[in-house]
Amino acid sequence: MSFRVVRSSKFRHVYGTALKREQCYDNIRVSKSSWDSTFCAVNPKFLAIIVESAGGGAFIVLPHNKVGRISPDHPLVGGHKGPVLDIAWCPHNDNVIASGSEDCVVKVWQIPDSGISRTLTEPVVDLQLHQRRVGLVLWHPTALNVLLTAGSDNLVIIWNVGTGEPLVKMNCHPDIVYSACWNWDGSRLVTTCKDKKIRIIDPRCGKILEEDIAHEGTKATRAIYLRGGLIFTTGFSKMSERQYSLRAPDMLGEPIVMVELDTSNGVMFPLYDPDTSLVYLCGKGDSVIRYFEITPEPPFVHYINTFQTPDPQRGIGIMPKRGCDVNSCEISRFYRLNNSGFCQVVSMTVPRKSELFQEDLYPDTPGDTAAISAEEWINGTDAEPLLISLRDGYQPTTSKNNQLKVIKKANVLGKGAKVGANAAQNSSSSSLSLQNSTISQQHYAYEASPPPIGFNAQQQQPPPPSYSAAVGSSGVIIVHQAAFGPESQRMTCPHCRADVSTRVENESNSKTHLFALLCCVLGCMPCAICPYCIDTCLVKKHFCPACNAYLGQYDN
Repeated sequence: MSFRVVRSSKFRHVYGTALKREQCYDNIRVSKSSWDSTFCAVNPKFLAIIVESAGGGAFIVLPHNKVGRISPDHPLVGGHKGPVLDIAWCPHNDNVIASGSEDCVVKVWQIPDSGISRTLTEPVVDLQLHQRRVGLVLWHPTALNVLLTAGSDNLVIIWNVGTGEPLVKMNCHPDIVYSACWNWDGSRLVTTCKDKKIRIIDPRCGKILEEDIAHEGTKATRAIYLRGGLIFTTGFSKMSERQYSLRAPDMLGEPIVMVELDTSNGVMFPLYDPDTSLVYLCGKGDSVIRYFEITPEPPFVHYINTFQTPDPQRGIGIMPKRGCDVNSCEISRFYRLNNSGFCQVVSMTVPRKSELFQEDLYPDTPGDTAAISAEEWINGTDAEPLLISLRDGYQPTTSKNNQLKVIKKANVLGKGAKVGANAAQNSSSSSLSLQNSTISQQHYAYEASPPPIGFNAQQQQPPPPSYSAAVGSSGVIIVHQAAFGPESQRMTCPHCRADVSTRVENESNSKTHLFALLCCVLGCMPCAICPYCIDTCLVKKHFCPACNAYLGQYDN
């Protein structure tokens, strides 16, 4: 009688190999920020690493063939006024990368195929809506130019980078968002928060579908969607022991698997390969990479092995399957950042005798072509990633055929917005090229009589001709101020309910209480607001308190 004592798996003998030092990257001033981020992003063309930079935030972008010791004066991607906290390459354009910073701004950059020859300070587009630092940027897996950002203002915002406008603004988290992850087709979003809860959200409307406590510890928790729909999390117990768990989306409070690993205090980043169903656990400050296989049969999460190195890691990035070497049976490649400024390249390989293409190791994998547009996605269309075969290898597209263009247009969040002739003129003239990424201010004059005294804010009418409407770098917005005489009818501020039409007495003279007339260039209804509320309503919220239209950045 014979029976199997070892589980059969083609990944049971996966091993890691560190490349020689001359094949790695050295002398990189890795960021010393205490933010829990990987500080590294990689794709088949480039390696990007967040670095220390005086006078603002920056990151370095290196082509894969530029190995060895990096010059201290190597050009950087700068422009942020605060330290960069997170970066992410676009999955549908290997030349486009997004960065979030402590300056509350998200910038999207276009990198030439040859890399950067001088410091890059002009992004393709600035995304400004967060009021506190932005610590998370994440691209949609299937929709073109859809980007998710999360900040310390507890907001999660989904942008259409192609227009530079927000699509969805989610204010459903009571505290800082630690992590976010799309599911396989981008129809659901899983987030972890400082309140210890894990949430499953409908990203198009921001509705919470499920939520529950993930890990009892107070330190950061991470969660990722697996290809089959299950959720894998990492976190800490009440006794600060590091844990990982596997959960079903409809039973978040009852984990299928919950395992305690060790008592280290570094946050664990789960990195997932959907083609092989392998999860790699990389802890900040650890000198090991543990990897597990996820299967549909118990015990569901199978420990495979551990890759050990002598130096602790400060950050880590994983290469998409498109960039792996199929000829050597490489299934994953990691870029480990050490405190010494050394970026070590680690290759995970399945030992095979045959030199032929291994179809069982390399099923069709997501390519660099988006399945749907941003407009299709926000209108309810879902689509799985478009898959490609790696049998003949992968050839990245050139930047000439894959340029990012941004066209400013009406924000879909605006209520009651009506696009007029001026809007069409604005959209056509605000086209953003890669060489000219800054929108010059444009001014519009309206042929209309002044609004009647005590006008109704619900009436749709253009502002008076004596007012100028300016389009700032963030999109659409105008602020006008006008004085109304003492005979004006009573009109209240929609925010503080103050009377904005009565006379205010002064010791020296009498003057009129001013109010601000806010009006969208694209035809949104005008609305009145007390000038003393501008700082709280407009500068901090960027939304009109009367009509809820997105107002962009306030320019006084």
